[in-house]
Amino acid sequence: MQFGELTKNLLLMGIGAAATTVDKSKEIVEDLVKKGEITVDQGKVLNEELKTKAADKVSESMMNKVDKMSKEQRDALKAKLAELDAEEEEKAEEKDD
Repeated sequence: MQFGELTKNLLLMGIGAAATTVDKSKEIVEDLVKKGEITVDQGKVLNEELKTKAADKVSESMMNKVDKMSKEQRDALKAKLAELDAEEEEKAEEKDD
């Protein structure tokens, strides 16, 4: 598998897992609110906690995958992340102008 594919797959897996978890948790919380088992405010707080935990879990999973990469793959990832950072900075500067 080429590095580009690996990076793409890692990102897609992380995004997919986060989206699925957040959607399902939101659905469960909404059901609890409808049933009157929790208040709307409690539901909002719970939903935020679940989102945070899901994001943490996805980050942890991605870091575990990075830990298993070869040095060459990690170097390529560093280069790609630096490239993305530079693009982001350019866009921010363009907005400021």
